[in-house]
Amino acid sequence: MLQKRIDDQPSISRENIREAEAIFLQHLRRVGLKQTGQRNTILRTFLETREHLSTDELHRLVKKKDAGIGFTTVYRTLKLLAGCGLASEVAFHDGIARYEHQYNRRSHHHMVCTECGASVEFFSPEVGEVEREIGAKHDYLTTRHTFQIYGLCADCREENNRREGSRKDDLRKEDGRRKAEGRRIV
Repeated sequence: MLQKRIDDQPSISRENIREAEAIFLQHLRRVGLKQTGQRNTILRTFLETREHLSTDELHRLVKKKDAGIGFTTVYRTLKLLAGCGLASEVAFHDGIARYEHQYNRRSHHHMVCTECGASVEFFSPEVGEVEREIGAKHDYLTTRHTFQIYGLCADCREENNRREGSRKDDLRKEDGRRKAEGRRIV
C-alpha cells in the first residue's frame, strides 16, 4: 500500500529519541514495569519510521535488529507507547490496527482511500478550533481528537471509470449481439 506522508521533520533526532525514552521510562515505572533492551529497541525502531505500522509490520522491522523479540512483546509495547502518548492507533477502513508515533508531531489528520487504502496526511488548524469550541460548549478540556476523511483517491477513481467504460462497451456489444440473433430467428 502506498503511503503519502506530510511531516514536520525528515527524521527524529537522537535528542528527541532520548526524550521519548525518558517519557517511556516514566510511564513504565508508573505502571510497575521495567525498562528492557527489547522495549527500547521497539521504541527506537517505531520512532525511526514515518509509516503507519501494523503490529506485524513493526515486528518485521524489529526482528531485523533483534531476532529474539517476539510478536507479543511488540504488541504489548505498542500498547504501552499508546498509553503514554508516544503512539496513537489509526484505522484505515481495512480492519488492521496501525500505529504512528506522536512524539513532537503536530496534530494532523488523514484522508483514506476506501478502495486501495492509500492515505494522505494533512494539517488543518480549523479542525483544532472546532475541537476547542465543542469542548468549551460542553465544559470539557479537550486533549486530542482524531479526524479522518474517507473517499476514493484519483488513481482508484480513474481505474473505476476505466472499468465502468469497459463494462458499458461490453453491455453494448452484448445488446447488439442479442438484437442480431433476434433478427435471424424471425
